[in-house]
Amino acid sequence: MEFQTKVAIVVAEDLQSWQKLNVVSFLTSGIVGQSPQIIGEIYIDKSGKEYSPLSIQPTIILKTSREKLQTILQRAKSKEITVALYIEDMFATGHDSANRETVRAYKTENLPVVGIGIRAEKKIVDKVTRGAKLHE
Repeated sequence: MEFQTKVAIVVAEDLQSWQKLNVVSFLTSGIVGQSPQIIGEIYIDKSGKEYSPLSIQPTIILKTSREKLQTILQRAKSKEITVALYIEDMFATGHDSANRETVRAYKTENLPVVGIGIRAEKKIVDKVTRGAKLHE
């Protein structure tokens, strides 16, 4: 299946492994929340047991510096792409409304960004994320 769009999650390369996984999980949920059409059908095994549907669109995971994340955020905003955002302060909160309050405390250019998730046309995603490297 050929997709016209691309999903990219970009994380700060200096995070601990558990933090990167946490950020990827939250950002993926943000992408799916804005694009529910990318969720497929329920999985059923040979025994008839059902499993949750998954995204039908592959996701690329990239890494970069925190400085470059700010550049990627600015590029995405200039192209009017809806961004899933994770900032460093969110590691210290315990619930969704506290996460929103931490973001509200910063101007865009001062956000301590540690992760960004986007879904847009392939070429646009490639331009916006230019300079980030494939996460190993």
